Amino acid sequence: MTQIYRKERNLSNAQRLPTPQKLVIFAHTTIKTRNIMKGKKIIASVFLMALCAGCGNSHQEKETGIITVDVHADYPEKKLILQDILEVEYIPLETNDEFITQGYVLDIGDRYILAKNRTPDGDIFLFDRQTGKGIRKINRKGQGAEEYTSIYRIVLDEANDEMFVNCMPMRKIFVYDLEGRFKRCFNHADSASYSVLFNYDREHLISYDMSIYYKEGMPSEGRSSHAIISKQDGSVTRKIPIPFEIVKAPLIQKEGIAINTIQSIVPWHDKFLLIETSTDTVYLSEGNTIRPFLVKTASEDPQILLTMGTMTDRYYFLQTIKKEFDFTTGNGFPKTDLMYDTEEKALYRATVFNADYDKHEVNMNSNPVNGTIAAFNILTADQLVEAYEKDELKGPLKDIAAQLDEDANPVLVVMKYKAKK
Repeated sequence: MTQIYRKERNLSNAQRLPTPQKLVIFAHTTIKTRNIMKGKKIIASVFLMALCAGCGNSHQEKETGIITVDVHADYPEKKLILQDILEVEYIPLETNDEFITQGYVLDIGDRYILAKNRTPDGDIFLFDRQTGKGIRKINRKGQGAEEYTSIYRIVLDEANDEMFVNCMPMRKIFVYDLEGRFKRCFNHADSASYSVLFNYDREHLISYDMSIYYKEGMPSEGRSSHAIISKQDGSVTRKIPIPFEIVKAPLIQKEGIAINTIQSIVPWHDKFLLIETSTDTVYLSEGNTIRPFLVKTASEDPQILLTMGTMTDRYYFLQTIKKEFDFTTGNGFPKTDLMYDTEEKALYRATVFNADYDKHEVNMNSNPVNGTIAAFNILTADQLVEAYEKDELKGPLKDIAAQLDEDANPVLVVMKYKAKK
């Protein structure tokens, strides 16, 4: 998501950038994102050498296990079929008088699917994970002590029968049971502003604090944006330090301020990829340890950020994003979809097609979920009805579309890791 803000006063440097709550939004454009990191190359090299002593050339994946991405290279094209790399499941979300939703899916568990509308009405829809049948609609929006004013993200915790509603304007997390009853709430730690939250374990969430974006160009001063926080009171159990010198955020300040929010945490089986735009290195977190996973080449004027997308056992999807924005047209942050093939040890410009939907390209750089589900996509009813009429569908997706009308709720495309043989 790219957010564009109008200046409310003359801002001479990054230190005077306002917080998100003090900015006036006048436009939005959707963009596929996630992110990567930038720091001085020599610093990254020394850090990698310390971790990989005796490994040889730190820029060769064959020798070190660390992937290098040249963000300036023109990689060859490669086309893949989604069903060849992931297990695909279609879940039509039930439509009735109570369950009419734009289907902005927020989390998927073993039993439930959580969704909301794109309009800020406060509705939370709970659907059955297997059938898509509507279970209940919850709305706790308001000005009371037990109520949120908006929904930025929800984390579903089926182990504890709870959901964590992240209210960014209030910098609070509200905890409800799955009937919608209030249980507790807590503030974002210190002056943090959590843009990303995932389940970490039964007692903790893993978080990313995007307030660092507003320190663009400033020294790092040992800041740690990734952290493990308590599900009970939001206290920081452990910070996850990622070394860098200068804050280099996905933010552009010229005639206005454009912020490109990036997926800074990507679940992958029982691990997490950690992305910080201020360094050139993506890290892999396993338990209490982190190690370098991927390094990108340096870039200046414009800076080119790198983000991580859907991860499979063989293919790693990623995306480059140029730090450019045209405030006149509202367009910017141009991107290129890439894929790393672990068997060929090579990078490609990747396009993935759904075998059940003729010529339909699948977005592989958004919506990570958890250790079981790699990602999801949404197919709207009107596009499926049109595709059905054009005979562009096959298999189970064709059967589902045959029962839809264009005003129905969307169909959820769940992409699960393939079982290892």
